[in-house]
Amino acid sequence: MNTGDEMGEQVMAGNPYEALGLTKSATDAEIKKAYRRIAKSDHPDLNPDPAATARFKAASAAYDLLKDPEQRRRFDAGEIDAQGQERAQRRPWRDHAEAAGNPYARSYGFESDPDLSGVFSDLFGRRGFGGFGGFGRGPEDPRDFHVRGQDYRFSLQVDFLTAAKGGKTRITLPEGGDLEVTIPKGTRDGQTIRLKGKGGQGLGEGGPGDAYLTISVAPHPDFRREGDDILLTLPISLDEAVLGGKVAVPTIDGPVNLTIPKGATSGQKLRLRGRGINGGDQQVELKIVMPPKVDDDLARFFQEWRKNHPHDPRAGMKMGGK
Repeated sequence: MNTGDEMGEQVMAGNPYEALGLTKSATDAEIKKAYRRIAKSDHPDLNPDPAATARFKAASAAYDLLKDPEQRRRFDAGEIDAQGQERAQRRPWRDHAEAAGNPYARSYGFESDPDLSGVFSDLFGRRGFGGFGGFGRGPEDPRDFHVRGQDYRFSLQVDFLTAAKGGKTRITLPEGGDLEVTIPKGTRDGQTIRLKGKGGQGLGEGGPGDAYLTISVAPHPDFRREGDDILLTLPISLDEAVLGGKVAVPTIDGPVNLTIPKGATSGQKLRLRGRGINGGDQQVELKIVMPPKVDDDLARFFQEWRKNHPHDPRAGMKMGGK
C-alpha cells in the first residue's frame, strides 16, 4: 500500500506535467493556473486526505521545476530529470528536494512567487502560511500561519422560567464532554448567545472558535410574555367576582396577594407592578369560572335575584337589521 509521500514521488517520477494535469505544450500561465487549482483543493490544511496531500506535494514540486524557464528548458531537453537532477546523477527526488542548500527544498513552489502567495492569502484570510502540517517552512519561521478554530452552532431549548429569571444548563460538545452555560435573565425566544472561545480548536496560534446558542423558550402552562411584561389569565369564582377579596396569584418569583374588586368581570385586567421581567409588570386578566355544578340553592337565589334586580348586560348592542 502506498503512503501519501510514496504516491507523490511516483507521480513526480513520471512527469511533472502530469502532476499538474497538463501536457508539455502548456503555457506558463496554464502551469500557474493548474498549480493554483490544486493548491485550493488539495492543500493539507484544507483537505486531510493523504491522497490529496500527495497530489499537492507532487504539484508543488512540479511547479518548482516548471516555473523556472531555464529548468523547464533543460527538463524538456532531457538534461535534467523530473526532480531537477542532472540525468547522470539520477538521485531520488526526496534526497534532492530536502538537500541542504537546494533553493527549492521544501518550498513547494509558492514562497518566492508573489503571485502564488495570493492563493494562500485567499485560502487563509491573508494570514501567514508557512507550516503546512510539517512540510512547509519550519516551525521556527515567524511567518508560520495561524487558522482560527471552527465556530459551533447549537439550538437549545430552555424552560420559560429559566429564560425569564436566568439560570444554568449544560450542553454536550461535538468532541465529547459537556459545558455549563449561563442563560441570562430575560433571554428571549430566538435569541443567540455567544460563548467566546468555546468552539473548535485553532491551528497554530489562531485561537479557538466560538460557540453560538440559538435559544428556544418552551411555553409555560400559565404565563405568557409580551415584551418585558408577563401575562396571566386568573380564574376567579362567582362569589369572588361579586364580593371581591384577596386571592393568591402566581408570578415568576412566587405567589403574591392580589385584591379583586367587588363586581369584577371576565376580561378585566389588573396590574402587579414590577412582577414582570427586568422591571416589567405582570398583567392579570380575570376570568369568572362557574362551579362545576349549579346546585339548587344557587339556582333559587338567582331566580329571586333576577325577579327583583332586572339587568340586561346586552343592552345597547345592535342585533342586526335596521
